[in-house]
Amino acid sequence: MEVEFRSVSYSVGARAILRGLTFHLSAGDTLVLLGASGSGKTTALKMVNAMLLPSAGEVVVGGRRTTEWDPIALRRQIGYVIQEGGLFPHLTVAANVGIVPRLEDWPPERVRERVESLLNDVQLPPAEYAGRIPRELSGGQRQRVGVARALAADPGLLLFDEPFGALDPITRLDLRRQFLALRERYRKTAVFVTHDIGEALRLGTHVGLLHEGRLEAMVPASEFRRVDNVRVQEFLACLET
Repeated sequence: MEVEFRSVSYSVGARAILRGLTFHLSAGDTLVLLGASGSGKTTALKMVNAMLLPSAGEVVVGGRRTTEWDPIALRRQIGYVIQEGGLFPHLTVAANVGIVPRLEDWPPERVRERVESLLNDVQLPPAEYAGRIPRELSGGQRQRVGVARALAADPGLLLFDEPFGALDPITRLDLRRQFLALRERYRKTAVFVTHDIGEALRLGTHVGLLHEGRLEAMVPASEFRRVDNVRVQEFLACLET
């Protein structure tokens, strides 16, 4: 599923949060939106699933402007992962993962098979984890469940809002490796928000750097180190500290 921003701006009152964002994300690619706190990266992410609508310009998802989509139909085409997974605390792991397929009226046996397959994919054996509830899991395990839930209904697009930011370094490294393995397996289009330059270069096929709502750079990750831009160089300097 392709994503395109066409001169997108967003304001709250007199405050401009996004300023003229233009880019195109091809199907199967991962765009990492990189930036400091307050740069507008999460606002841009929320534009993709119509949680926010542009003040000016157009966001196009799957060939249709977000203003033309039914918001619920759009969001069911998109998997969404946030910090701690955003799980329903009263539901079991299996129920959390299977919630969107059930809403889509999948047959129960198909839901069960999908849930078990995805739990195995994220290294949470269903015999051990399917019946647990979120408070019985570690932070890293909850995040794995969140990723499985995002993939459950086979969406064309995945959104990740700083999903690994609250985790310890070892767990974060393990989940980054797993993200790359899942990307290779499922070939989903993804938009991933982070303020971590190392994470951006490791996980993205493309990196877009935001500063004060403007897109300072939008390049393949392999070319990011060569961009002649002061904001880019500030982030690259963090790799040396």
